[in-house]
Amino acid sequence: MTTDIAFNKNEDLNKQLWDSVRTKLNKISEGGGAKAAAKQKEKNKMLCRERVDFLRDKNSAWIEIGAFAGYEMYEEQGGCPAGGVVAGIGYVSGRQCVIVANDATVKAGAWFPISGKKNLRAQEIAMENRLPIIYLVDSAGVYLPMQDEIFPDKEHFGRIFRNNAKMSSMGITQIAAVMGSCVAGGAYLPIMSDEALIVEKTGSIFLAGSYLVKAAIGEDVDNETLGGAETQSEISGVIDDKFPDDKSCLNRIKFIMDKLGKFEEAGFDRVKAMKPVKDEKEIFGLLPADRSKPYKSIEIIERLVDKSEFEQYKEGYGKSIICGYGRIDGWAVGIVANNRELVKTKRGEMQFGGVIYSDSADKAARFIMNCNQKKIPLVFLQDVTGFMVGSRSEQGGIIKDGAKMVNAMSNSTVPKFTIIMGNSYGAGNYAMCGKAYDPRLIVAWPSAKIAVMGGEQAAKVLLQIEEMSLKSRGETITPEREKELLDHIIQRYENQTTPYYAAARLWVDAIISPLDTRQWISMGIEAANHAPVEKYNVGVLQT
Repeated sequence: MTTDIAFNKNEDLNKQLWDSVRTKLNKISEGGGAKAAAKQKEKNKMLCRERVDFLRDKNSAWIEIGAFAGYEMYEEQGGCPAGGVVAGIGYVSGRQCVIVANDATVKAGAWFPISGKKNLRAQEIAMENRLPIIYLVDSAGVYLPMQDEIFPDKEHFGRIFRNNAKMSSMGITQIAAVMGSCVAGGAYLPIMSDEALIVEKTGSIFLAGSYLVKAAIGEDVDNETLGGAETQSEISGVIDDKFPDDKSCLNRIKFIMDKLGKFEEAGFDRVKAMKPVKDEKEIFGLLPADRSKPYKSIEIIERLVDKSEFEQYKEGYGKSIICGYGRIDGWAVGIVANNRELVKTKRGEMQFGGVIYSDSADKAARFIMNCNQKKIPLVFLQDVTGFMVGSRSEQGGIIKDGAKMVNAMSNSTVPKFTIIMGNSYGAGNYAMCGKAYDPRLIVAWPSAKIAVMGGEQAAKVLLQIEEMSLKSRGETITPEREKELLDHIIQRYENQTTPYYAAARLWVDAIISPLDTRQWISMGIEAANHAPVEKYNVGVLQT
């Protein structure tokens, strides 16, 4: 283990960042709090996370999607921990699947705008990877005070049922258990699934509850008669079967999952997994506490890949991006990583770490195409400040080379996985497979920063605009006003660039420890292996 002072400082800070993430996750896992949890227990109901844990295979791997969804977004409404939904990829009866469970301790499981977005993300993962998906339904429906932000648009609530239908046509198994309320439009979700189960006394499903029925048509009827387990399983036939309690219902899901057949796979290469030779824990010390400081990205890669073996592609060319082949948990991968070193080219030019130059973009585009040709999944390790600017870069065709890289990456048909290790700024975020470019999974380390540009750069640009505006009116900006404006903009940007801000809005699927990176990539490739790869067609590339 390194004893370098800088290493130790980095290690302390990065571990503190992860400890802060873990503390927040522990709080989020409490859902709506002890009082709300006690009310669920009084109804003989298992809590949301208890249901998920009981359903999953004992001691099996689990990656949670969107735990920070809604973080600090709905303070006036009392908060919405995890978006009122627990979702992730795990194993049930030995089969990898997506699990989505409403948390009734959070506003009775009501759907906030971020709840809808999170459910759609879970369905997207199931559809892209052709994974079975299990819904544990316990929701009061749309959160009415914010209905205009969740009801009518393309990516709103109704898209969920469209996805139900699409997955059915794709042959993706969907199993739904009604374990609490299931009302109004939400009632379509379990009924559009392949299997629909319900728990007696606590589960109910109807288009309109008793109060609305009374108001609409004047009929007096209780909810149990209207849409309880007996009504919907023995009279209407809407539900396939009823169960006396949560555990027996969850056991039926396990029984069903145990019988599923298998479909065509992609055929990604995997051998026996080997741990890195170099200590993974050293990543905490290698990653600089100061995000502007250079470091050797290859040192990070060697602590992520099996046996620390990594074969570089065009090592001497386009040095601001590292490309190469390795294995992660036995899976063959192609890695595209921003090189954070200050390097010298053969022409004697200095290239700044984290900046994408023309030669690097060209190299990355060629490598991406090669990985598609060989059917090798791609892993992007982001720590990028953007593309190189200035007259020399523009005259050298940086826009053309950047477009070539974006084109090759956008049309990639092998699965892509993105890890935001540090900076993720501007077009660099796009070229390195940001959220807009359909990575199968995208996660951030606690050290991540995501924005169109850094706070200081943005502040200086906006300050120049302000000064120009004042000059046009014959005014000048005082040094005091200049400092005040700069500080205000920088602070605002710093708040908006944190991984928490990104994870709250589902720009990333999770904030993870660097030590969990291998598991996320491995489970992601395993999921992707369930779906055949389409033929790669990069389209038109300018040369």
